[in-house]
Amino acid sequence: MFFINETYSALNAATDKVVLLPLGAVEQHGPHLATGTDTHIVTQIAEAAERQRINDIILTPTLAYGSSHHHISFGGTISISADLYTQVLRELIASLIQAGFRKIILLNGHGGNITPARQALALLSKDFDTTVQPNIALATYWELAGTAFAGASPMESPALSHACEYETSLMLYLFPEKVSMEKVQRAARPGQNGYIPWEDDVPYKGVTMFKQTAFISSNGSSGEPQLGSSGKGAHLFNKATAALIQFIDDFKTWPLMRQLSSQ
Repeated sequence: MFFINETYSALNAATDKVVLLPLGAVEQHGPHLATGTDTHIVTQIAEAAERQRINDIILTPTLAYGSSHHHISFGGTISISADLYTQVLRELIASLIQAGFRKIILLNGHGGNITPARQALALLSKDFDTTVQPNIALATYWELAGTAFAGASPMESPALSHACEYETSLMLYLFPEKVSMEKVQRAARPGQNGYIPWEDDVPYKGVTMFKQTAFISSNGSSGEPQLGSSGKGAHLFNKATAALIQFIDDFKTWPLMRQLSSQ
């Protein structure tokens, strides 16, 4: 992992590599998980990928704070507002581009980061596509890993949500000392309406509605955290790491895209 005290020449010599910037969050995760859950998990996945692709990756320190205002009512949450988070990512990636890097992956570990991160990519496209043409991608680890995080065996609930079977299992595997299974309680949640996936158990139908967490969970968790286990966590961690490595192997070969309208 590269830190600020390493020389510019060392960084500049590796500008052909893929920069991996993990995105976490510090927010409540029900009564049983640490507030740093998202940051802990995504950092571990990124570091595992770096160990296996040490010659291909420049791994930055994790951006530990995310866009989590929807969790603030439960306490323990430290959040960056969505519009400021977009600007933070825009500035960080612009710094990497200024240093000469052209292939950058944001590895996301928190659902609330997705919309402002996509907005940052849209603005960065406007800023740089006609000049240096960088390839900048946002990859959320549980989406990248596909069915492993969407109900495939050995998981018993339909998808990763928040402080759920999936995140509880990952934390039991990676940081068991940060999990209090005796405090697990399945939260009261809104009933299904056929359109909005409050529990990630309704297929997306093009309908979006946003609510603060306190309106959709009685204790800040979701899903079935009582089903979590270390064995499931090991399975999920390996699937997430393998999916990330496969993506990096592909992404590093992608050519920088040239403007076609002038040809």
